[in-house]
Amino acid sequence: MRLLFSILLLAECAAAQDFGEIQLEKVATGFTFTEGPTWSPAGFLIFSDIPENKLLQFAPGEPAKMFRENSNGANGNRFDAQGRLYSCESHSRRVTRTDKKGKVEVVAERWQGKRLNAPNDIAIRKEGDVYFTDPAFGNQQDTRELDFFGVYHISRKGELEVIAKPKGRPNGVALAPDGRRLYVGNSDERNVRVYDLDKNGSASNERTLISGIEGVPDGICVDEKGDLYVAAKRIEVFTGEGKPLGQIVLEETPSNCSFGDPDLGSLYITARTSLYRVRLNVKGISY
Repeated sequence: MRLLFSILLLAECAAAQDFGEIQLEKVATGFTFTEGPTWSPAGFLIFSDIPENKLLQFAPGEPAKMFRENSNGANGNRFDAQGRLYSCESHSRRVTRTDKKGKVEVVAERWQGKRLNAPNDIAIRKEGDVYFTDPAFGNQQDTRELDFFGVYHISRKGELEVIAKPKGRPNGVALAPDGRRLYVGNSDERNVRVYDLDKNGSASNERTLISGIEGVPDGICVDEKGDLYVAAKRIEVFTGEGKPLGQIVLEETPSNCSFGDPDLGSLYITARTSLYRVRLNVKGISY
């Protein structure tokens, strides 16, 4: 038993990522403020340039190109299991879904008759439940109709419900590999909260998982082991229990991240004017 434990421990140590030895690659640049990376099952990455009102497409080995010229201020993006693209449109204050033929459908726009603040980031369970954050930054606060910042759930039936109304502004959102926990970063409180999700996608048992994050917590993504990658002053990496694992330091402040490439073995990072990629010894999840 002791020998088996030692072998397992050595295997775990050998598999651990050394974040000081990673090779960071700038794969696209020349943008204004990049956000919302998400990998398509069709083999390319979509990301936003918010001030330029564009959605861009990047495929490995090719230059980035236009995906959508008028994105309505798209911020966070996510593909669902069917390959449909969900986008948080901050200018139009709604969440939309684009099917494979390019048809755009509004899936969330109002709560109890009032317009949303400015949907920011989004996560989708493989079963079809959608989760998004609705803060308000800068002049977005001047036109608010709602008196709270929200975290929302869109059920598989298309019904909208509020999960939380935090005092600080919620930002990045991600799911555990088994889809049973939801992680939400809070930019004002410098923390990440976690919620338990039931089989219907409803959330409960809110608690703080990570606190005292340096910088402003923004986007979040999760790998197949359940480790969290939080974009703040740098990319901060934590276990699913909130234990620090390491950091990925960039020359620009990161805004968001997502796993990509056909094997989901690369971490893509949006950071102000550029898109970065780093190969890791762990893979991401496909939702």
